[in-house]
Amino acid sequence: MIMMNSSQVSYFTLAAYFQTGTLKYLYFMIVLFLYIFIVSLNVLLIVVICLNRSLHEPMYLFLCSLFVNELYGSTGLFPFLLVQILSDIHTVSVPFCFLQMFCVHSYGGMEYLNLAVMSYDRYLAICCPLHYNTRMTSNKIATLIAVTWLYPLLVCFAIYLTSVLQLCGNTIYKVYCDGHSIVKLACSDAHTANIYGLIASFGTMFVALIFIMFTYMKIFLVCFSGSKQTKQKAVSTCTPHLASIFNFSVGASFELIQSRFNMKSFPSMLRIFLSLYFLTCQPLFNPVMYGLNLSKIRVIGRNLMSNVGD
Repeated sequence: MIMMNSSQVSYFTLAAYFQTGTLKYLYFMIVLFLYIFIVSLNVLLIVVICLNRSLHEPMYLFLCSLFVNELYGSTGLFPFLLVQILSDIHTVSVPFCFLQMFCVHSYGGMEYLNLAVMSYDRYLAICCPLHYNTRMTSNKIATLIAVTWLYPLLVCFAIYLTSVLQLCGNTIYKVYCDGHSIVKLACSDAHTANIYGLIASFGTMFVALIFIMFTYMKIFLVCFSGSKQTKQKAVSTCTPHLASIFNFSVGASFELIQSRFNMKSFPSMLRIFLSLYFLTCQPLFNPVMYGLNLSKIRVIGRNLMSNVGD
C-alpha cells in the first residue's frame, strides 16, 4: 500500500492477461454475470434488513455493513476486469491504479474488522445474554460500524501519503493493481515500504484473527457447559460466520503468498484464480451463506421476492 514518485511512469502494463481471441467475449459475459449476481444478492439482503424493523438488531446491522463492504470490494475490481477483458492493450493509468489499490486494500481491512465486530456481537449474545442489551447499545453499534470503515480507510490513506518510491519499471504481473507488485518496481531498496505494507496487512489481519479466536474460545466454553438451546443458537448464528472467516482467510493467504514468493512455476490460470479468489468469492459467499442459514433473513427475503413477483 504505497504512494510512489511516479513522474517517469504515466501508466502500468498488466502482464498477466493473455490473448484469448474471440473467447474474450465469453469471459466477459461470465464475469459480467458474476458481478450482476453479486450486486443483486448483496443489494437484496441490504434492502431486506433495512426495510424490516424485526431485523433492526445488532447482528443484522453488522451483516448489513458486511454486505455493503462486499459491494465496495467487488465494484473496485469487476468493472475494471470487464474493461480489460475486452481491451487488446492491457494498460492502466497511474492515478486509477492507485485508486484500485486503495479500494482493494481497504476492502480487505474492513472485511476482517467487520468479521471481528460480528464475533464480538456473538460473544455478548451467547456468553452474556442478560447484559446484551445494556452493552450493545445503539451508540456502540454506530461506533463499531464507524471504526470498521474509517480505520482501514485512514490507515491506507496515511501509508500511501508517507511512503514514496522512485519507479524503474511499469509492468505488473497481475490482472489488477497490487501494492506489492508496484513496490517490486522500485529503483532502490524497497525494504522500508515492504515493512510498512506488512505491518498494515498483518497488523489488521492477525489482530482481528486473534480477537476472533479469543471470542470463539469463550463461546465454545459456554456451549460445552450450556443448555441444548444455547448450543442450537450458537450453531445457527456462528456457523456462517466461521465459514466466512475461513473462506476469506484462505483467499487472503493465497494472495499474500503469491505476492511474496515466486509462483511462475504454477500455471498462469491458477495464479490468476488465486489472486482473484478473495475479491470474487467472498462477495458471493457471504450473501449466499447468510441468506440460506439465517432463517429470519431467508423467510423475509422469500416473502419480499414473492410480493415483487405478484
